[in-house]
Amino acid sequence: MKTRVTKILGIQYPIVQGGLAYLAYADLAAAVSNAGGLGQITAMSLKDPEKLRNEIRKIRTLTNKPFGVNFAIGRQYEESYADLLEVAIEEKVPVISITGANPTPIFERLKDENIRTLVLVANTRQAQKAEKLGADAVMAVGNEGGGHLGLDEVGTMVLIPRVVESVSIPVLASGGIGDARGFLAALSLGAEGIEMGTRFIATKECVHAGDVYKNAIIEANETDTVIIKKSLRSPGRVLRSDYTEQIIAREKAGETYEDLREVISGKANCSYIYEGNEKEGFGWAGQVIGLINDIPTVKELIDEIVTGAEKGNKRLNQMFD
Repeated sequence: MKTRVTKILGIQYPIVQGGLAYLAYADLAAAVSNAGGLGQITAMSLKDPEKLRNEIRKIRTLTNKPFGVNFAIGRQYEESYADLLEVAIEEKVPVISITGANPTPIFERLKDENIRTLVLVANTRQAQKAEKLGADAVMAVGNEGGGHLGLDEVGTMVLIPRVVESVSIPVLASGGIGDARGFLAALSLGAEGIEMGTRFIATKECVHAGDVYKNAIIEANETDTVIIKKSLRSPGRVLRSDYTEQIIAREKAGETYEDLREVISGKANCSYIYEGNEKEGFGWAGQVIGLINDIPTVKELIDEIVTGAEKGNKRLNQMFD
């Protein structure tokens, strides 16, 4: 495939794996890159700069293809990311993606560095800011997506063409995409690639995700997610459970970030996604869970998306004959 995204990132298919807190490490990232997409390592979940350095060096033993390092710089991370960023620069990573808070400081540090940049956005204003800062592409996430979302609650079908028409740089579509149909739809909306998060969790190479989490994703339907942290102006979509329903109830009761800090923490997230402790944690997931019914290898998944999109495109072309 040839889009501006494949050219800029040096990849075969315009399919980017999301940052996936506490899950996106060398094993998964290398599998995605080897299958023709862009795999990513999550920096902020590693916390220790030397652990990030080791993970970057590990992925280079597993693939010779381009990969990225994701910096999720939201409020939940109190520690500075400066040291982690320095490691990524020192190790000359091909791509850095930025999600969460204001990306300006990262762009200032990356000036004159030969590193491609992607920014996750949820509206046209953020996309235009990312372009002004010098981003090579933006990843626009609709309200169907898992993990942290925008405040405007705009779905992918409307958001993508709006972002595409607001910037001149390439746009990757994210949110509700997990198969060939979503991929082809994203391209039809004007995107030049996709970013997927939830779908890559339910793969064999996502070795850090526990069986309880993976099975919940493939057994659930599209109505089995809820959004937490709305009252904190940091909404995120998670699997519906008694635990997450209690978080929402506490938000409605007026509890503050400090009140909720422990139950929405990374520790609580890991308790569920690693160990399956449904009463002590939560798992991020998008509405695309309604379309996920198996746990393939990453290569099987990406091959199916690409070949399925080719078949879908032929079907559409026949309609216009």
